[in-house]
Amino acid sequence: MSRQIIIDPITRTSSRGHVEVTIEQGKVVAARLSTLFFRGFEIMLRGRDPRDAPYLTQRICGICAAGHATAAAYALEDLAGVRPPRNGHLLRNLILTADTLQNHIRHFYLFAMPDFVRGPERSPFIPRYRHGYRLAPKIETRLMEHYFEAVKVSRIAHEFLAALGGKAPFVHGILPGGATVPPDGALVLDLRAKLDTIGRFIKEKMVSDLQTVSEAYREYYKFGRRPLRILVHGFLPVDPERKRFHFPTGVVEEDGTKELDASAIAEHLRHAYFKEDAGPQPAGQQETTPQPGKSGAYSWIKAPRYNGRPFEGGPLARLWVAGCYRRGISAMDRLTARVKETEILCGLMKEWLEELAPGEPVFTPFKPPKSGEGLGLTDSMRGPLLHYVQVEGGRISRYEIITPSAWNFSPRDDAGRPGPVEEALLGTPVADPGEPIEIGRIIRSFDPCFSCATHIIQKE
Repeated sequence: MSRQIIIDPITRTSSRGHVEVTIEQGKVVAARLSTLFFRGFEIMLRGRDPRDAPYLTQRICGICAAGHATAAAYALEDLAGVRPPRNGHLLRNLILTADTLQNHIRHFYLFAMPDFVRGPERSPFIPRYRHGYRLAPKIETRLMEHYFEAVKVSRIAHEFLAALGGKAPFVHGILPGGATVPPDGALVLDLRAKLDTIGRFIKEKMVSDLQTVSEAYREYYKFGRRPLRILVHGFLPVDPERKRFHFPTGVVEEDGTKELDASAIAEHLRHAYFKEDAGPQPAGQQETTPQPGKSGAYSWIKAPRYNGRPFEGGPLARLWVAGCYRRGISAMDRLTARVKETEILCGLMKEWLEELAPGEPVFTPFKPPKSGEGLGLTDSMRGPLLHYVQVEGGRISRYEIITPSAWNFSPRDDAGRPGPVEEALLGTPVADPGEPIEIGRIIRSFDPCFSCATHIIQKE
């Protein structure tokens, strides 16, 4: 006998999600995950000056805004054939990484930890599931102290971000051609002190808290598994020309790691609320035409595929391709990789602060061409991010965005293949269908952010 469970909204995420799962003999046998509102940024950008893109696209999501600014800047640099000076390159890396730190710290403590640790007997920690927790009260108390400290530490990461970007979120410091804030000695000293505080918290508390949780819930190295299909666009370039990355590009399947071919990325719309004109289209060529109420559709997220197959991205993918972590593809592996990446990023930021050269330029002036196209590929907090721009008559004629959450949380594609999170839910044992805590743990291991698919709804 089968039973259907609907979780709506999926809580402790950025914006709102919805999941329907079917359980048979105590395990998930089918899953459909969706978001319920339309994001229309590609449409809003049409007709605008291309230099608006880094500012406007950040409004897609406040918790990973610098990722969109970076991808948009890369796309415009590709369009104009310009690259930043060394200082501008380092500053953009620092801004994106500071934004990644605050995201990873918030995710691990504010989003994921309440799945494994009971909080205080007060709102917003109650009501909660009654079963499925196994840590001793004394340990839970210590972890919740770190939970509240994490809020302060993530704020310091935002202060770091604002010092270089002008404000946080939605920075002004990332531009095509470089950055806006010239470094000086006083600024570097202040940023170094902030980074030391963040680094101590990660090393002394976040890493050990992960170990405590992973040892108590070891079965989650088995739960949330899916086929080895991971994708990285390249994260944090080593040089202004973006020829090498600290986290390299790569596509990994069971037969090994291959070079990324952007032309192999296509978007499927069969089960998304968008009009289908000619089947799956290559990145940058898919029209964004909303079709609410479309038969067979169940999500406002498109379904990006690489060579026709679903791939996931994020810290686990980046560390796997870089050779830093290759234990497995599971819920706990995703949490582990995110914490490990947070520690690695702190070390890189210390190096970049030392490399900044006060008095040297931070920006390469340029004039955007009146026509052409550009592609911006980067990884961001949750995985691979793509921005494509086409310009005609000095104005944007087409803009396309493929977000990390589109990769991870996509619906089924034209062939009926489920998206990565839908795949990861299959086979999950659910002890109590009335309190399906296992489902939330797996979904949140992907660091869900549905903001990239929820922004605009048009009322007729």
